[in-house]
Amino acid sequence: MSLSTVPLGRTGTTVSGLSFGTWRFGRETDTGELEVDRDQAHRLLSAYAEAGGNFIDTADMYGDGLSEEWIGDWLEGRDREDFVVASKVYWPTREDDPNGRGIGRKHLRRQVDRILDRLGTDYLDVLYCHRFDDQTPPEEFMRTLDGFVDDGRVNYLGASTFEPNAWEVARANEIADRRGYEPFTLAQPRYNLVNREIEGNYVEMCEAYDLGLCPWSPLAGGFLTGKYEREGSMPEGTRGAESDRFADRYLSEANFDALDVVRDVAEEVGATPAQVSVAWLMHHPQVTAPIVGARTVDQLEENLAADEVSLTDEQFERLAEAKEYSPMG
Repeated sequence: MSLSTVPLGRTGTTVSGLSFGTWRFGRETDTGELEVDRDQAHRLLSAYAEAGGNFIDTADMYGDGLSEEWIGDWLEGRDREDFVVASKVYWPTREDDPNGRGIGRKHLRRQVDRILDRLGTDYLDVLYCHRFDDQTPPEEFMRTLDGFVDDGRVNYLGASTFEPNAWEVARANEIADRRGYEPFTLAQPRYNLVNREIEGNYVEMCEAYDLGLCPWSPLAGGFLTGKYEREGSMPEGTRGAESDRFADRYLSEANFDALDVVRDVAEEVGATPAQVSVAWLMHHPQVTAPIVGARTVDQLEENLAADEVSLTDEQFERLAEAKEYSPMG
């Protein structure tokens, strides 16, 4: 297969219609094992590239930096220009350092240098602010971010997980416009068929400010794969079996009603529920490139095959209406 390509918002850059998220790389489980180790990470990256993928998403805190390091090792034997690499800054990197978190100038400058060093590259295609920092005035962080673009270390800026506070992104971009700074041109909220909180005003904000929308969690933490049932025990080793928070968030009657619609459409088009869920986002007129992750190559290939799923307008609307907007998701 060869993944389709899409414009990355209004950046002028072209990316794969599905981005590969690497948050599992180097992540320790409760038993101390790694969800994805270095060798598996490289196999996943290679499978993604062989499918025509070029848009790799990471963050400075994924695996405490191991994700970026392993991506950098993998890129070393390839042409860096063939790939669009995004990373993020916000979370604490030095627990005892009051300046070791957030998006203040000191932390941003330190982290960008460290991100580039781990990735073994001179520049990032996209730098996201992983969260909003109410301790730092927007004038300061937008000026600092603009400096990264000006000196060539970053091509474009994005806001990740600011939902549902669309006004924070809008305010930052208004300040950038007044000061002549580089604005946010991309947004990375959570969005899927059962987490609909951004439909309150965030999607409209993205449209008004012409932001490309690259949502994470297209499968609602695995709920939309169809592995869960209303009745019976939880599948062993899944989040539903191990996390009360997951169960409280996802295992509701409203969500299972939406999953029933996903399963119906999946049967109609000859695809899996996971593929239909991802395909719905790819068909969404305001979504640019959803981010998919995986532990195994088989999982990744199943997710990437969503690119080949065609939904009719009626099926798209039926899925869209399977669960109504709620401010709680």
